[in-house]
Amino acid sequence: MRWQVQVRARAGDFDLDAAVAGDGAPVVLIGPNGSGKTTLLRVVSGGHPPLAGRITIGGHVLYDSQAGVCLAPEERRIGYVPQGYGLFPHLSVLENVAFGLAAARPRPPRSHRRTAAAALLEEIDCAHLAARFPATLSGGEKQRVALARALLSEPDLLLLDEPLAALDAASRRDMRGYLAGHLAARDKPALVVTHDERDVRALEAPAVYAMEEGAIIQSGSPTDLAEHPASDFVREFFR
Repeated sequence: MRWQVQVRARAGDFDLDAAVAGDGAPVVLIGPNGSGKTTLLRVVSGGHPPLAGRITIGGHVLYDSQAGVCLAPEERRIGYVPQGYGLFPHLSVLENVAFGLAAARPRPPRSHRRTAAAALLEEIDCAHLAARFPATLSGGEKQRVALARALLSEPDLLLLDEPLAALDAASRRDMRGYLAGHLAARDKPALVVTHDERDVRALEAPAVYAMEEGAIIQSGSPTDLAEHPASDFVREFFR
């Protein structure tokens, strides 16, 4: 499924002007802190309004400034896992995952949402966590729950903002393998933000986009960027 994003946006004094694209394989977005990666993900998900541009997934137009199209976040069929996972502390794991269908239209009955959430937790070997609350989970468990919630609605595009950053070294290794396998089996597009070159290698990403100061400065295969870095950041990233 081909997807394309070309947008201009502003967040306070920060200007974003970026274009990224991909198909069914994960695409990785790298860049220093404050370069605009999270802002771009929020624009794509519908959480931050752009100034102009166009966003399409599989030929479906989510945003087009010239045509006056701007779908609401719940209409975009995008799964978004933000930094920190975004789990609701007052809801159990089962209820957190079931929330992934809360915005579906028509809205499924609560019993259906809970049944679907339980089935997905079983699929990812997390059924034993269903009655627990986020505060009692490890970093890896929180990540799997957040991913399950994003996947429950069967999104056309998955956005992952530094999904492994909060994990310890051992959990990061385990989760890196799990995430790579899950995205490969899912066979739908994903845009993954990371600060770790090992994540890029594990995901076998065909394309990496490097962002600095709100703009894409380089894109290509991991090998292309490693051998011909366009900036000091890219050079250090692939050392």
